[in-house]
Amino acid sequence: AVSVVVILGITAVAARLITHFLRRMLHFNEEKNLPSSSIFVNIGRGAVWALGICIMLSTSFNVDVSAAVTALGIGGIAISLGFQDTISNLIGGLQLSLLRIVKPGDNIEVGSESGVVRDVLWRHTVIRNAAGEEILIPNSIINKTTLVHLPPPNQTSLSLEVTTDGAGLTQKARLIEAAAAEAACGIGKVKKEPALLFSEITGTGFKGSLAFSM
Repeated sequence: AVSVVVILGITAVAARLITHFLRRMLHFNEEKNLPSSSIFVNIGRGAVWALGICIMLSTSFNVDVSAAVTALGIGGIAISLGFQDTISNLIGGLQLSLLRIVKPGDNIEVGSESGVVRDVLWRHTVIRNAAGEEILIPNSIINKTTLVHLPPPNQTSLSLEVTTDGAGLTQKARLIEAAAAEAACGIGKVKKEPALLFSEITGTGFKGSLAFSM
């Protein structure tokens, strides 16, 4: 009983340390060349616990772990069928993170749901929509459904039309940009000043888009 408590205690401490280390390494990676999804933290923690339990069974109960692993391999087909959805989501999450298809901070649309990715876990991806609601999407669904990467939510583009024959068009554009900048500053900090670009001539004026970021 003492050996069980000691081994499980050491395992718990080791799992906590590896979790802390992986989170710091992934989230504070200066080169930003490592995926910051929590799925890798979950896998690392699970591996530590699996190793600790194997050591406990071998040391405290004289269980032949290698024989148990062999038996587990024999029953692997039945287990894989029973956990088909779980395995599919786990592999899907690894693909999403390792291939950088989805990462925290991305603004995505999957089917009828859209929002900013908060995290990629071992079973699902968490996104937060414009209403502040957190939506859990199974990783396997994202791999099977059309994924749309939307512009960052702090970037805005407004379509508009200036009704003029072309006289003083540049001056009107500057006035619109100034008015938009003043309105945006009343809401929050403007990261990129409004810029109006025209793309089409119509029968009544000029169509364009006003783009800025907050």
